[in-house]
Amino acid sequence: MSMTPLPLVSEIVLAALVVVASIYDIRFRRIPNWLVVTGFFLGLALNLFFFRVDGLIVSLLGALLAFAVYLPFFALRAMGAGDVKLMIAIGAFVGARNWLILFLMTAILGGILAICLLSIRGGLIRTFKNVLFILGELVRLRMPYQGDPALDIGHPRAVTLPHGVSIALGTMVFLLLEILPAT
Repeated sequence: MSMTPLPLVSEIVLAALVVVASIYDIRFRRIPNWLVVTGFFLGLALNLFFFRVDGLIVSLLGALLAFAVYLPFFALRAMGAGDVKLMIAIGAFVGARNWLILFLMTAILGGILAICLLSIRGGLIRTFKNVLFILGELVRLRMPYQGDPALDIGHPRAVTLPHGVSIALGTMVFLLLEILPAT
């Protein structure tokens, strides 16, 4: 799958968006609405400016795909609303095709980051057991947080990681790969 290049202005604004979001997520454990709403509308506006109506359509499809993929994680209470809204804003910048690539990079880097942090904190075995429990509950068509309230990210005992950092890392790698010459 090849990436569709973004205009330089879009790359710079997108990089700034994810860096600020990750700083907020680390510092306050939330991503502010003013940031993601501004990012969403800037993504739409830049695509409309550079690519006219086709760009707007690509932008909206990227945001819609991000919403469709991230909404189930939010519904399962496995992810915060700020993370979902950040990915929707990113989708508005990059479009659906690029968003899929960016999502895969975010998932891989987020997984590596989570394993590292959990290894340091000593929660790797507990997390593995939680994953098995979650899968078992989903197979039984039950919400995992109902069987174990600590699986709800809002619960005080929940093990949470700032996903905004993973999103920022995935986005920055995406942008780096985009500007590197193809070989």
